[in-house]
Amino acid sequence: MSVTIIAHCDWSIDRKKRWMCLAARNGAGWILSTPEPVGDTYDLIRRLRRRAGADGVLLLGFDFPIGLPAAYGRVLGLTDFRSFLRSLADQRFARWFDVAGHRGEISIDRPFYPMRPGGTQRQHLFDALGLRGKDLLRLCERATPDRGDACMLFWTLGGNQVGKAALAGWREVIFPNLEKLSLWPFDGTLRDLMMPGAAVVAETYPGDVYGQLGIPRRPVWSKRKQDGRRSVASHLMRWLENRPHVDGSQLQSLISDGFGNGKDGEDRFDATVGLLGMIDVVDGRRGEGVPEADDVKAWEGWILGQQA
Repeated sequence: MSVTIIAHCDWSIDRKKRWMCLAARNGAGWILSTPEPVGDTYDLIRRLRRRAGADGVLLLGFDFPIGLPAAYGRVLGLTDFRSFLRSLADQRFARWFDVAGHRGEISIDRPFYPMRPGGTQRQHLFDALGLRGKDLLRLCERATPDRGDACMLFWTLGGNQVGKAALAGWREVIFPNLEKLSLWPFDGTLRDLMMPGAAVVAETYPGDVYGQLGIPRRPVWSKRKQDGRRSVASHLMRWLENRPHVDGSQLQSLISDGFGNGKDGEDRFDATVGLLGMIDVVDGRRGEGVPEADDVKAWEGWILGQQA
């Protein structure tokens, strides 16, 4: 069985900035469609499953963290990430989705902090959880030759923080549909999970795909500006030219134009870039990347296509 629909969602806590780009199976190839708003997340899985067909396989990528630091998971006293997600319905985690406003509100069962700036420090988080800073980074979030450490999941301040976006994604998409979804890589490899009617969710990171597309870091360009996106358009076009089995005709003018001059241009750009990275993994041109580590497969998860 092969994937029927691949969808990549560029995520945000702002619903207006959530865009997705889709690839539909066409024989041995793919047809790409232009990015579209994610829309109501509470029926997102149902809508995409309908597009995949009753026996089709849906692979859905999100660029928010899907997993927990293993050191934190062990403190929780649960067995793995899926058992934790099931436990979110318990009274113990009644405040899990509430970001702590004061250091005194941080606890193992309420680890996200702070609600707003002002007198806050990461050390407050470390002290309350009894863990060191490096313990709160998943393996896939630690520095690589191409980037520094990512922002830790539980710290919710700063331009690169992902905590509030993860909370929104877990609350709106993953938790309500938990028994309908297969979670990669916790539930197995993509090959393992491609069963008729399956809906598979994976974590993605468009920033890693930039390098896979050959987009250089110098000269500096900004995905937030149309000129910046236009300056790297040739790399996306080259990707399409080198994959004749992928029909990107609906996207070519949008790519060449730098995804327009609207505020949603960067969101549509990342939705598209993330999709290209997912296609290469599904087609076997790039490995899934998951290291052979028990902590990764039980608690932390991985970024699809990031090489260990």
